[in-house]
Amino acid sequence: MALLEEGRICVKKLGRDSGEKAVVTKVVDKNFVMIISHSRQKERRCNIKHLEFLTEKIDPKNKEQLNTTLEITEKQPKSEAKKTQKK
Repeated sequence: MALLEEGRICVKKLGRDSGEKAVVTKVVDKNFVMIISHSRQKERRCNIKHLEFLTEKIDPKNKEQLNTTLEITEKQPKSEAKKTQKK
């Protein structure tokens, strides 16, 4: 089983978002991958030494699966948010 592949779920060991789940979206080279995590939802580069890979794997292009895995909730448009606050 290759741990260094797209879609692999991992846990950040170091950095400001340590302890959080992340998903590998792209393998850059043997030392770096691109990841997305809950706290910083923008794709960014990460050293593989800072990650602990899990056995779970998802499709990183499937937004619904990605959001469910990272527990990301969709933001409401401002017009809908105002309506719910008035009630």
